[in-house]
Amino acid sequence: MAIKDCGGHKGGGSGCECHKRKLYRKCCGFLLAVILLALFVILVVYLVLRPHKPQFYLQDLAVLCLNVTPPASAYLFTTMQATVAARNPNDRVGVYYDSADVYAQYKGVAITVPTRLPVAYQGHRDQSVWSPYLRSMDNVMLPPELAVALAQDETAGYVLIDIRVDGWVRWKVGTWISGHYHLRANCPALIRVNEGKGSYGATTGGGTDYFRFQQAAACNVDV
Repeated sequence: MAIKDCGGHKGGGSGCECHKRKLYRKCCGFLLAVILLALFVILVVYLVLRPHKPQFYLQDLAVLCLNVTPPASAYLFTTMQATVAARNPNDRVGVYYDSADVYAQYKGVAITVPTRLPVAYQGHRDQSVWSPYLRSMDNVMLPPELAVALAQDETAGYVLIDIRVDGWVRWKVGTWISGHYHLRANCPALIRVNEGKGSYGATTGGGTDYFRFQQAAACNVDV
């Protein structure tokens, strides 16, 4: 059996083949080292600059009208104004709000049409405040059982509404800007009806301070 020697031949095909194998192994090792170094640098940059998701707060919710009259009708008529604050908690990362819609939900069902927020950019530790009007616009018809539940809550004196923010954001580090990330925020709002006395069966309540937002609270945010 012939034994190939990569070091003892001055010529011949076996020596060239061994040399090519060594060169190939060196190239593969170099490329592997470059890849590992790049991954290490990316990991370090991510750990140092990793963006924290924005912080949302529901500062106020002014309910101007909330009218549903089951069983005669399951249509909901409502107008409210939500004051939502968003804060960028990052020291080195900016946030672009390219698109974001705000709407109200009751028990997981939308009770207003979405209102688009203006495009915004938040610098480091910056804060933005929006106060959009949310309306049903005669387009919201609740399932019969949900219309009954809302009327019962209003009669009892307290209604729990969720203010939702749904949009897309991008991160900015120096001159680098990331792709889009889906932003979802849920802000629970407890509304007191007629000082907690409720409407006593009249579901067309309104007037000054008839509906009162109980307490500002932080929102649950998912990016």
